[in-house]
Amino acid sequence: MQEPLFRKRRPSNSLKNLFKSFRSHYLRLCCRTKSKRRCPKDLPVSSNPIAAPRCDGRKWDEMRPVIITRAFTKFAEGSALIEVGDTRVICTASVMDGVPPFLDGSGKGWITAEYAMLPRSTGVRTTRGASGRHFEIQRLIGRALRSVVDLSALGTRTIQVDCDVIQADGGTRCAAVTGSFIALHDALKSLYDSNRIGSMAIREMVAATSVGMLDGVPMLDLCYEEDSRADVDLNVVMTRSGKIIEVQGTAEKEPFDRTLLDKMLDLAQSGIECLIQTQEAALDPGRVQP
Repeated sequence: MQEPLFRKRRPSNSLKNLFKSFRSHYLRLCCRTKSKRRCPKDLPVSSNPIAAPRCDGRKWDEMRPVIITRAFTKFAEGSALIEVGDTRVICTASVMDGVPPFLDGSGKGWITAEYAMLPRSTGVRTTRGASGRHFEIQRLIGRALRSVVDLSALGTRTIQVDCDVIQADGGTRCAAVTGSFIALHDALKSLYDSNRIGSMAIREMVAATSVGMLDGVPMLDLCYEEDSRADVDLNVVMTRSGKIIEVQGTAEKEPFDRTLLDKMLDLAQSGIECLIQTQEAALDPGRVQP
């Protein structure tokens, strides 16, 4: 009998391992807001839906790849590295005894935050030290976290959250909020597991993202190049149930109307739903991050 010209060959172990590695990386890679399975909320209709691909190839309603790594540092009670595209932020949560003077005698705890950027986290080195922008962002992070935690369940403790941007490509404040929630969760879990608090104290999950207008098209999750030329820049912090914690919006050129604001909020909510699914996957080791 004549032998076939082509024989089926079993893949080598190296090829199998390569395939497994690729599949695992692909499943973790990103959260796409157009996926009905992951983001069930209908997206707003763009006034120019046939917009050209963005600078990184995404569609107008698509987020960058998001990866969250828990327990990224050794000593803090809670920590996480969040990667949103090329933006990377290390978030840590430290538990300290005592509360600020204005809470003495209240029986409540406190959550506060600090935000900083490495000098060369951007294209050009910047001088170390806090700026007005840094103070604004760290107050935003603190407000966002306090709004979803029962402070009376903490006792007379303060949780200090530190967000350090090690690489910035737009959306650092939103990434800091999203990653800080994971660090805070793990700090609270350490208190709960050691019987220092009676409950996890978290009411809801929280995340944040940005939306901008470029050439009349609303775009989700702006990178730096897009943010620097956006006509409108909007940062939205929202809970899992869709409640708004904070909206920071600015018209860089022409004013925008209420209809456009509602469209941008809908787009932001769809992105936040995906971010919260990524948070849930990070908190559940048995799930794959979308």
